[in-house]
Amino acid sequence: MSYGISLAILAAALYAISTPFSKILLNYLPSTMMAAFLYLGAGLGMLLLSLLRKNKNEKKLSKKDLPYTIAMVVLDIAAPIFLMMGLEEARPSNVALLNNFEIVATAIIAACVFKEKISPRLILGILFVTLSCCLLSFNGASDFSFSKGSSFVLLAASCWGLENNCTRMISNSDPLQIVLIKGIFSGSGSFVIALIRGERINDFRAIIPVLLLGFVAYGLSIYFYVYAQRMLGASRTGAYYAIAPFIGSFLSLLIFREIPGTIYYIALCLMLIGAWLSSSDTPLKDLLKGKKDGNRKN
Repeated sequence: MSYGISLAILAAALYAISTPFSKILLNYLPSTMMAAFLYLGAGLGMLLLSLLRKNKNEKKLSKKDLPYTIAMVVLDIAAPIFLMMGLEEARPSNVALLNNFEIVATAIIAACVFKEKISPRLILGILFVTLSCCLLSFNGASDFSFSKGSSFVLLAASCWGLENNCTRMISNSDPLQIVLIKGIFSGSGSFVIALIRGERINDFRAIIPVLLLGFVAYGLSIYFYVYAQRMLGASRTGAYYAIAPFIGSFLSLLIFREIPGTIYYIALCLMLIGAWLSSSDTPLKDLLKGKKDGNRKN
């Protein structure tokens, strides 16, 4: 397993812990306010790391990165707004299912807009992972119907897919700086939106746990995700990152003592197949380069 793949899986695992713990903390903070403090926790945590870090040789963001940086922040603010609009009109089961469209959106945008090469094998792997995520989110045929709310959820997922690719375009720059910008600006934007929506802090004691969760599940996760993108590209990183819903559901089973059904194990098998197809995929240009210098790059 390459270093890039390990980072992508680690990023997914760290993000996955946000699912069960966020559910618990939502009893103390409203949803948009929660999102704001999660992002702010990521930003503040990265700020602390930047002060403690000894190696400061990473490439800094430049003026030419500004368009992608702005797009990254705006998309990180816009996506949750569309998601909330979808939640207001669609069933939660539909939202959970359709939100996984981010995996597909990332790959399609990477191929069509950013001209990233995607092999048939990787496409098949993404399809397996997506199907697995759908099964993990799907509660039954009676719960699925396409609606206006579903359109907003698909739009949110598309925003996140585009955001993943924008982050990929600046992934050669300092990941810590990228996450710091994401956290502070996206968190501040979400906080303003929360106030506009009339949300208020119900219990100030919940702020510290949410900030800590944001640092680990968002800050460190995105930090490793950016490094993985640098090595693997947006599509392959997104394919490995897609195991996050599975890890999150498994942790939820342990924490909330739920008993999984047959669908859970079917999704596990599909996820393993998808991960294997994705991890075995290597772009042709990398193979050719590997023959020349003896150093295969993923």
